[in-house]
Amino acid sequence: MLPVEHNDPVNAKILAVSEDKIEGFVREPFEEIAGRSGVGVEVVMARIAAMLRAKTIRRVRQTLLATNLANGALMAWKVPEDRVDAAFEWMFQRDPFSGHVVLRSTDTVSAGSDYKLWTTVKVPHGFSLSGHCELLAQKVGAERFRLMPAKGIFTLGVGHVRRKTIEPGSKAEAPAKMIPVQVVDLSELEWKVLLVLKREFAPEEIRPTPWAPRAKEVGLALDEFYRVAEQLNARKIIGRFSTFLEHVKPSAGGVRVTRFNALFHWAIPPGREIEAGGEVGRHHILTHCYWREAGPEFKNVNIMAVAHGTDKHLLLDHKAAIDRHLHSSGIPVSYTNVFWGGRSEIKPSEISPLVYRDWLCEMELLNRSIA
Repeated sequence: MLPVEHNDPVNAKILAVSEDKIEGFVREPFEEIAGRSGVGVEVVMARIAAMLRAKTIRRVRQTLLATNLANGALMAWKVPEDRVDAAFEWMFQRDPFSGHVVLRSTDTVSAGSDYKLWTTVKVPHGFSLSGHCELLAQKVGAERFRLMPAKGIFTLGVGHVRRKTIEPGSKAEAPAKMIPVQVVDLSELEWKVLLVLKREFAPEEIRPTPWAPRAKEVGLALDEFYRVAEQLNARKIIGRFSTFLEHVKPSAGGVRVTRFNALFHWAIPPGREIEAGGEVGRHHILTHCYWREAGPEFKNVNIMAVAHGTDKHLLLDHKAAIDRHLHSSGIPVSYTNVFWGGRSEIKPSEISPLVYRDWLCEMELLNRSIA
């Protein structure tokens, strides 16, 4: 029986590459992982399939830069204490357009600490993001919500295995470059290819030439499928080919990848967000770094970043190192805070306009039946 824990030496070598190092669209992703990890391709495929079956890996998929394909935002929800758990379940189970669903808390009562439920939401272009959130607020009984779309992206990856050994203050030689959020329109053919590209792989699909069955599914020759996928890649729509670890819950063997999920907040003077985001985003510990406007409820925080780890004090050391770097770079911070993740569920957000129309119809029918 193959080892399935993330800390097995061979699995760790594979995961250090497969989590977030395969950028863009790759025709033979498992061969690419093998080449970069130094592990034979047959072993790579067997180990990834075994970890997926054991749920050490929760999904294998081609990610998209969905911020360019749908209107998206980080959401903070103020929900009555006795309804928070039910709201969490509704967002996770009933809204395919909510991705990360997380309960967060702060170490002390502070700005926004009464916003316990946090989600990411994406709504296909042509539909109202604020209208969607108003509908969600009605469904879960939220008193208020704060909608925080990304104005720029500085860091977007995962890489929990390789981040385990990163020292506080470790950073890239140059500031992170901001990826602007911009609308991209797709043809019907591009949507067909995109929707099968992003679908999760089953264990039996971990095989050579994994895109061939999906090309056949949409009625394209494999070379034509590659051509469309590579055009999408050139338009900055494709993210990474990734194996996502179950980093919140323990594995079947009781091993955790991470224990703590920290959302860092900084309030930077208006006009210096790109500079500050570049300095924050260059730190290797971060899996995400964005420019978002959190508003007065959160003391006008505008730079946010996420880090994961097994030691809370070590994560705070990383945060302190970033704070020192901002100070030494001459970037003033008027306010900072940490929101710690607790219970969480993560699923890919749906982005199909057709799926959204069907969902709205379902909600309308549900409203009528209740009335």
